[in-house]
Amino acid sequence: MKIILASKSGVRKEILDKHNINNEVVVSNVDEDEVKDSLIAEGADPLSISKNLAEIKSIKVSNKNPDRYVLGADSVISLNDKLINKPNSREEAFTILKKLNNSKHYLISSVCIAKNGAMIWNHTDSSELKMKNLSDEELSLYLNKIKTKTLLAYGVYQIESDGLDLFEYVKGDRDSIMGLPIKEIINYIKNLKKWKKNLE
Repeated sequence: MKIILASKSGVRKEILDKHNINNEVVVSNVDEDEVKDSLIAEGADPLSISKNLAEIKSIKVSNKNPDRYVLGADSVISLNDKLINKPNSREEAFTILKKLNNSKHYLISSVCIAKNGAMIWNHTDSSELKMKNLSDEELSLYLNKIKTKTLLAYGVYQIESDGLDLFEYVKGDRDSIMGLPIKEIINYIKNLKKWKKNLE
């Protein structure tokens, strides 16, 4: 069974590949900022925003790929139940890190599987992270290690590399923090295969 990953994230594809989940990438091209702004205007919290974005991405790609299983995913940072957006510039990235500095916050990762334009399964994981109390100089040194393109595409910290040094502690599943709660996806796919086999 080959699933479609509705995400341009190389890290998410790597996680699927590492766990031998046959996949191909079809980018959804959903305007995330527009969706987030609309949901925030309606009073949605970060968890709802993450769930909605994962669903919208999977359904959009699913509509164009009938009878295929499409996996959509989204991760957001929640600080005091407020959404922390991806930065639009290096200056904004520094401001975001200052906000997160010495603070406990949550990384919410949602996944959704759609088929024929409808959601058939979803799951959301929340991980708790506490940033160290770092000086402006330390924050700047960290930011200087990250390419601007990476920073704007994936957010202020790259947990898979130097980003881990920013934290006092990280409580949560590593793959979920990287953007894909893989254990739950594997369980769902196993059950799906069993169900399909029973139908034969």
